[in-house]
Amino acid sequence: MMQQAPLILLAMDESPTLKLLEQALHASSYEVAIAPDYIILEKSLLETSPSLLVLGEKLRGKSGFDLSAAILERFPTLPIIIFADSESPDLYKRALKLGISDVLCPPLRIDDIVRAIKRSQKRAEQTGDWVRREVKRTTSSLQQRVDEMQALVQLGSSINSTLDLDSVLTSVVTAAVELTGAEEGQLLLLDKKNNELYMRAGRNFEENFARTFRLPVKDSLAGQVIHTGQPISFDVDSPNKIKTSYLVYSLAYVPLRTQEEIIGVLGVDNRHNKRPFNQHHELLLTVLSDYAAIAIQNAQHYEETENERTKLDTTISNIQDGVILMDKFDRILLINPVAKRIFGLGLGNLAGRNIAEVIEHEDFVAVLDSATENPLKHHELSFEDGRVFNTQYTPIPEIGAVVTLEDITHLKMVDRLKSDFIHTISHDLRSPLTAIMGYVELLERVGPLNDQQRLFIRHVQNSVTNITGLVNDLLDLGRIEAGFDTHRDRVSIEQILRYTVENLEQQVLEKKQTIRLNIEQHIPDIYGNPIRIRQVVDNLVTNAIKYTPEGGTITTSLREEDQLVIFEVADTGVGIPPSDQPHIFEKFYRASNAPKGVPGTGLGLAIVKTIVEAHRGRIWVDSTVGQGTKFIVMLPAYDSELSS
Repeated sequence: MMQQAPLILLAMDESPTLKLLEQALHASSYEVAIAPDYIILEKSLLETSPSLLVLGEKLRGKSGFDLSAAILERFPTLPIIIFADSESPDLYKRALKLGISDVLCPPLRIDDIVRAIKRSQKRAEQTGDWVRREVKRTTSSLQQRVDEMQALVQLGSSINSTLDLDSVLTSVVTAAVELTGAEEGQLLLLDKKNNELYMRAGRNFEENFARTFRLPVKDSLAGQVIHTGQPISFDVDSPNKIKTSYLVYSLAYVPLRTQEEIIGVLGVDNRHNKRPFNQHHELLLTVLSDYAAIAIQNAQHYEETENERTKLDTTISNIQDGVILMDKFDRILLINPVAKRIFGLGLGNLAGRNIAEVIEHEDFVAVLDSATENPLKHHELSFEDGRVFNTQYTPIPEIGAVVTLEDITHLKMVDRLKSDFIHTISHDLRSPLTAIMGYVELLERVGPLNDQQRLFIRHVQNSVTNITGLVNDLLDLGRIEAGFDTHRDRVSIEQILRYTVENLEQQVLEKKQTIRLNIEQHIPDIYGNPIRIRQVVDNLVTNAIKYTPEGGTITTSLREEDQLVIFEVADTGVGIPPSDQPHIFEKFYRASNAPKGVPGTGLGLAIVKTIVEAHRGRIWVDSTVGQGTKFIVMLPAYDSELSS
């Protein structure tokens, strides 16, 4: 392929000299391009890359020197020759100052023109060669640094992407050898028990030697690094044995540090060549030792985490209760075998699946729904085969929530037996109590009584009345639990609440209390047993009055939300301790801080809860000791389709 002729760009005004230059250059086998003005000159410089520019002292009225200065700022290696009409010392000084290659003045001969052009080209080539050599010399050092940085970045990425400690530490030692140009590399870890260093990873060592290598910390250079925490390096003219079982010409050690504790040494050495290690090598080794320390810490943390996870998995797998751990998006993080057996989910891995897709049990779904709507945390799950589980939903900050399922089938059976027993006994007690009350009332008819006898009779009557009330409550609870109250009708809970507050007005006045009604407009009716609904309202409002001291406030409210009627009773009473709150709806249970002298059997709230649940509703409590208590009842609004 024929070499292309150099391109000479002539930027001059139209003149005989321009014609002469063009002919002379063509005759000397140069390719010539002409730029008659600055715009074409600019375009030609960008598109043609000329070997040399001949510029007139003036170009369409613009100074050739000014144009040269501007061009050389952008193309500093482009040789420029100025053609001037006349020769003067100032002309050459100005050209030299600007970096212009040469100046041509008439009279001109073709040989003079060609020699000037070749001279300028040669000078430009020499300058270019020098620039290229300098760039190569400078960039070789930069390239070495870039290569080092790339190696460190790749090593850092491998540390973050793998927990294979052997692989990472071997990569660290390999990088140490390659980046320092060493013959061998080793990573020594401290065995505190024996006060020795052993080789955890090595490069260019025999496997058997590396496996059996042991170096005492005492009286060794590596041990000195352990004690001082400072790097050490040396180079000698003759091989030196430094208690490493082998001879070396040069060596460099840096400490391996984790959280201010030195756990080992990273080192490189040369056994055969006498190449020394410098401060830059020590710096590289220090960076690599930090990588190794990070990898060791990551491996230790991972091992500790795995051990703790194994303990947790073992504990949860062997616990008798069902446990389901979920993230913030209700995806399963962990589900133990007991929970799988409860819902018949088999032994497959369910991690990552949404809990609603896995468990469709109606009561369980209700627990999850209620967790986001209200503070209800406890719920009973009933299965068709008779199993019953107490379910507790507990939010876990930054993680999600955990659901535990406790098998209370046996307890429910015992509770039913107890209820049956109490119901039977209550029936048996009712007749004797009636007889006692009748005979006590007849005592005054058979003869006069003194004051002390009348006092005794009143005590007997009060006791019989209290026992009769307890028996009636027990029988009432038994009827509700047995499902005998099947009568349902459209009920206005607003009217019941107003009627209750009106009837209890005298009690409120006697205790100098304030009772408030907050009732939204257009409260819908509910579908239920009017007697039982009134029993719920009476019981909750009466309790609020009973446990609120004189001068306190009771606030009752009704509102409608999403086809649910929400009834609330809040007081400023003594409050219920957190430890008592899970049990207050149990039969015969009274809070540990109930005021002395306030009567109660512990059946009222159990009756309320049974009635509410029989009406497909829910009840829960929100209480703070010393500030008061709020009971919230949620009942479905009346629906003509469901009630028909």
